[in-house]
Amino acid sequence: MTIEITKPWNLTIDQVFKALQTSSNGLLHHEVIRRLKRHGLNDIERESRRGALKIFLSQYKNPLILILIVASILSFFMGDRLGSVIILVMLAVNSLMGFFQEYRSEKAVELLRRKASLKTTVIREGVEHRVDATDLVPGDIVKVFQGSVIPADLRLIEAKNLSIDESMLTGESEPAEKSSNLIKVNQEIPQELENIAFMGTNVETGNGLGVVFATAGNTEFGKTALALKAAEPETEFQTGTRKFGNFLVIVILSLVVFIFLAMVFIKPVFLGIPANVLEALLFSLALAIGITPELLPIIITINLSQGAMMMSKKHVIVKKLMAIEDIGNADVLCTDKTGTITEGKIFLEDYVNYNGLQEPKLLLYGLLSNTEVDQPAITHPLETALDRFTQMRKEITDEANSFKKIDTLPFDFERKLNTVLAKNKEGYFVISKGATEKILKTCSSIYIEKNRTLLLEGYRKILREKFIQLSSSGLRILAVASKKIKAKNKLAKSDEKNLTFEGFLVFSDRPKHTAPETIKDLENLGVQVKILTGDNEYVTKHICDQVGIEVKNIITGESIDVLTDSEFAETVAEATIFAKVTPEHKLRIIQAIKQAGHTVAFMGDGANDAPALKAADVGISVDTALDIAKEAADIILLRKGLDVLIEAVKDGRRTFGNSMKYIFTTSSANFGNMISLAGASMFIRFIPLLPAQVILLNILSDLPSLAISTDNVDSEYLKKPKHWDIHEISRFMVPFGLISSIFDVTTFFLLFYAISHLANHESLFRTGWFIESLLTEIFVIYLIRTRRAFWNSRPSSVLLIAGLLSFFVGAAFIYTPISQIFQFVAPPVNILMIIGLILVAYLCLTEFAKRIYYKKVSI
Repeated sequence: MTIEITKPWNLTIDQVFKALQTSSNGLLHHEVIRRLKRHGLNDIERESRRGALKIFLSQYKNPLILILIVASILSFFMGDRLGSVIILVMLAVNSLMGFFQEYRSEKAVELLRRKASLKTTVIREGVEHRVDATDLVPGDIVKVFQGSVIPADLRLIEAKNLSIDESMLTGESEPAEKSSNLIKVNQEIPQELENIAFMGTNVETGNGLGVVFATAGNTEFGKTALALKAAEPETEFQTGTRKFGNFLVIVILSLVVFIFLAMVFIKPVFLGIPANVLEALLFSLALAIGITPELLPIIITINLSQGAMMMSKKHVIVKKLMAIEDIGNADVLCTDKTGTITEGKIFLEDYVNYNGLQEPKLLLYGLLSNTEVDQPAITHPLETALDRFTQMRKEITDEANSFKKIDTLPFDFERKLNTVLAKNKEGYFVISKGATEKILKTCSSIYIEKNRTLLLEGYRKILREKFIQLSSSGLRILAVASKKIKAKNKLAKSDEKNLTFEGFLVFSDRPKHTAPETIKDLENLGVQVKILTGDNEYVTKHICDQVGIEVKNIITGESIDVLTDSEFAETVAEATIFAKVTPEHKLRIIQAIKQAGHTVAFMGDGANDAPALKAADVGISVDTALDIAKEAADIILLRKGLDVLIEAVKDGRRTFGNSMKYIFTTSSANFGNMISLAGASMFIRFIPLLPAQVILLNILSDLPSLAISTDNVDSEYLKKPKHWDIHEISRFMVPFGLISSIFDVTTFFLLFYAISHLANHESLFRTGWFIESLLTEIFVIYLIRTRRAFWNSRPSSVLLIAGLLSFFVGAAFIYTPISQIFQFVAPPVNILMIIGLILVAYLCLTEFAKRIYYKKVSI
């Protein structure tokens, strides 16, 4: 039976000891062994890692990949061994890419495990021991001190000036003040549990004792690791690819069955010839291969690689290529505010007295109380900001240098003050700086319009109201007080009395100057920004108001815990700010937004962000983030800020747009050609194209698409997120495929009646149809690639060259000796003229139909 405890922060120290069956002297050695057997090592639990072969084979679960494998096998047995090899090479490239991505992602859990593995000081049987942190069990008494890493989740039983950096867990940059006092909090929100020290966090100042109440996967840190171990969710682009593969399976199987049955049972009756089962099977399978976009994986890879190269020039490193499509498709961006919307650095904003006027003396006194006697300056964000500001005020620094610091009472978490004794030629001064309420308790007087008067309760109330007003505006406040005393060389706590209130030092983490424009640009791109932060809702709302984020609703972590799934889904849709949230909250928020049909990008840089980074369609981190966050991310920014994402979103949409050009062009053209061939086979005694000719047609018509990644994308296409829409693909494929079929049928009748009397009419018919099909598929891409009139949207030079290359290669197969292999013959001029007229008519009708289609349909 394991030792468990619920909400230890709500219990007294004696109650915690009783629940964990321990004492201040620690556990007995035999009890430690017994608990190790029951609870296991204090090591983040790992699932058995998949072998390399298993990871590689998992790449072939996509229906589209399976279709292409079948197509490769059929091509081989039909004699097209080159086509078979090409398909297999493309599949290998695609599979290796996915293999390396999955193999690399497992490093995240290993990073967590290594971080948690360390030595720690534990008290057992009343004696201190240095042990491996993996040997800790619930009930152990652990010593913590400045610079140490917390080895397990601890309920603090002693805390002396203890502060802990919990940024990796909560995302907040300021150290958390800790105490051993009982706290009445119902919800487990890390930043509110001041008597709890969490595994993996770092002690900034002070020392203390804690009793272990959770180890390994039961700690907050461990829960993050377990969340990372969960199966990586399918992204929006992967879902679209899978659905498209399933759609192709249905189309291909239906086509194969229909054509085979028609050629075996209907054609013999219609033409009065015997059924040829083998010919019917080979021809129907060749058509199936013909409609399969075998170049799709390699074209997507080329598009993504091109996108990654563009992004690398704009401070964006792409770890997982598929993320390029997803960042372009994203319509919701979830991010913290610190360092993304704000500078991530504290600035001194004001220094005001009771009357609201700037008082330079506050800068002097603040600067004097920044350092301890005979010790280097404390690196605290507020003090650093004050020092940086006063460096630009020479008169302040000169006056500060005229003082000599004699003694100090350093800051601690009970007094929440820093007091300095200093002297100059005018005498000795006690100067205190700290939390407003604590400063007010030390004061008995105040300056009102430069006149010192008693600090009456009315003045105290006004000062508290000013403090609340400033704090709720997202500002951080230090109060300053002083008094002149007789000469002395040592400070005592009794000196922190009867001070005169001087005023407020006002600080803030400023919004980036680019933030308002960036937020507006994201909105113009159809991307909604939601803020997920460990900070309070007042500070966050103030920042949002400053940068132009419309706050529709605010929800806190405590509120999230009491909502049902349906209530939560509704609240998430409406909320803009999620304040005081835990890693579990972030993960739940991301999942809820995805379930609502959105494509979600999440930006984070702490260990607390890792599960959400993995769950999002695209996880975004920064180069300065913790390793675990970078491992869980798909994209890494070399410079932290939302402005970097603008171009990433546009590049993602360009990449997705070019991929969709191939899908729409190839699916409609192939569908039309296959329907035409299937129909023609019902009316003529020979098959209209040989299986090898069908496959050659498909390969040559796809060649220009290899250059599609270089194509220009219309500016209006970039304005809104785009998503896979199988219904839209089929809706586009059918009418434009039928237009292609109309002209194929026209070609069929004209060719059939023009050459049926010739001796080589079968070969001439197939050659003519091959030329017409190839030319229509090559040239139609220049129409379908844009929603504009094709003459108003210039394709890239590389795409134009690729089309010409495909044309000349096709001509080589007809007008060179290689034509004998594919049973082509050179057609006479009158046949070429007929094909030319058909091509012009087809392109004109397609352009007209396209303009009507886009007027009625919004893609």
